Amino acid sequence: MTMTVGDFLVDRLSQWGVTRIFGYPGDGINGVFGALSRAQAKIEFIQARHEEMAAFMASAHAKFTGELGVCIATSGPGASHLITGLYDARMDHMPVLAIVGQQARAALGGHYQQELDLVSMFKDVAGAIVQQATVPSQVRHLVDRAVRTAVGERRVTAIILPNDLQEAAYEPPARAHGTVHSGVGYSKPRVVPYEADLQRAADVLNAGEKVAILVGAGALAATDEVIAVAEALGAGVAKALLGKAAVPDDLPWVTGSIGLLGTEPSYKLMTECDTLLMIGSGFPYSEFLPKEGQARGVQIDLQPDMLSLRYPMEVNLVGDAAETLAALLPLLTHKTQRKWRKKVEGWCASWEKTLEKRALAKAKPINPQRVVYELSPRLPDHAIITSDSGSCANWYARDLKIRRGMQCSLSGGLASMGAAVPYAIAAKFAQPQNTVIALVGDGAMQMNNMAELITVAKYWRQWQSPNWICAVFNNEDLNQVTWEQRVMEGDPKFKASQTIPDVPYHLFAISLGLKGIFVDREEDVAAAWGQALASDVPVLIEFKTDPDVPPLPPHIKLEQAKKFATTLLKGDPDEAGVIVQTAKQVLASVLPGGAKK
Repeated sequence: MTMTVGDFLVDRLSQWGVTRIFGYPGDGINGVFGALSRAQAKIEFIQARHEEMAAFMASAHAKFTGELGVCIATSGPGASHLITGLYDARMDHMPVLAIVGQQARAALGGHYQQELDLVSMFKDVAGAIVQQATVPSQVRHLVDRAVRTAVGERRVTAIILPNDLQEAAYEPPARAHGTVHSGVGYSKPRVVPYEADLQRAADVLNAGEKVAILVGAGALAATDEVIAVAEALGAGVAKALLGKAAVPDDLPWVTGSIGLLGTEPSYKLMTECDTLLMIGSGFPYSEFLPKEGQARGVQIDLQPDMLSLRYPMEVNLVGDAAETLAALLPLLTHKTQRKWRKKVEGWCASWEKTLEKRALAKAKPINPQRVVYELSPRLPDHAIITSDSGSCANWYARDLKIRRGMQCSLSGGLASMGAAVPYAIAAKFAQPQNTVIALVGDGAMQMNNMAELITVAKYWRQWQSPNWICAVFNNEDLNQVTWEQRVMEGDPKFKASQTIPDVPYHLFAISLGLKGIFVDREEDVAAAWGQALASDVPVLIEFKTDPDVPPLPPHIKLEQAKKFATTLLKGDPDEAGVIVQTAKQVLASVLPGGAKK
């Protein structure tokens, strides 16, 4: 049987180690789908409900496996729907390849149905490699370059295949002028700075008396090395959201998340340190880092364009986090003076008490912090947790405690709504034996995540374990934006834009054959988690949460307080509840007994 271009593409991807592709079919990509059908043993196809979700799944696959993520879509709208998920991968530096169809070569330029200028459309998100194939012999080097570039540079790449080309007989490149003869294979290099640069970094760190470390996604594979360096320097460690799993939260000097969604100890760590070591992080909010001139800085990153970008660093090291820290460690002087470390540990211990008081403060009907507070100690080993953007990300950032061996992620650089459920689906396919939990706001569920529950219903019986849980925070409000309007703009809640319908999410899950649990009493939250974690089918838990509980920043600035006061003077539709819940959360930080009534 003649090998088509589609057959060759599938075979070549298999040679590169691709075992799973996420996507949605259509006539513009039928030639490749025919090839996938003929080669089912080579590559598994996962059918999402929407191409955007497939691209999120490919991004998550890369995050949770370290492998290339691959998504596929038809021409026209199928291709355009991929864009948001691909930007998620691009902004979080994930290796993802998009394969998209195009109209027949003879029709291109003829204003044909579903004919878009796909090369131009993908040029920004997949600018490293985006090429449209024109002849069969070209496909080999397009695949090889796209995959090698994606995994080697941690970038998004795209291959565009006209539909008639997919079904054409494959021809290898001729031995002739003007042809390209590529091959398969990539080995990750060992990237370590020169000894002299390591020594310069060590000199800065050894001179510091109050060292702060900030870790991001680039440090996820360097847990032991980060801990060893922190112990040598007597440092505290803060975590950017994408680096939440880089070091476990049960270490007493780990201050937790940083930024608007961060913790008070992380804020203090940055405002009082005299030395900053940043590892594998592109954390964007410089106002939460030390003031310029306050601290000497050392940064480690694989990408030179991320160095000295958020803070003017004294020493910039291009290198793999684990390898560079391992090389740096022998050059560090073990600090015997532990006054700074003890101070950091004191902040952390005090903060844990504050978090508990805040989570247990009464709300109507449920305090959203309590949902994550009760989940955290019940998480099984090696659990994977995903979060959506929105107010639920606050509780994920602060109240969820990660232990060694767990994984977690969310849409970081793009901060897109709608990523949590497709992330969780991809995580379950990647590690089907582990418990996977998605924390999702009701806005994201209504936007696009409800449909992906159908994907769960379609595939869950294939999974090694059925333990997959979606927790929905139902507060009938686009809550993060509501609070941003109040605190950043000084505007009351705009009900026309912020209030969303009350949907029985748990009943929708039940209608699909999944387990649905509804919780509207705080005393039932813990039991609901226990029931879900023990279920023999995937579960959706709908928590009816209070939108008036404020996602307080780690430090309230005078300008924010003024804007909030202005909001109340203007008259907020939820003013009474907002005042009560804000008072409870603030008092939880300052009163010995908290604010539980």
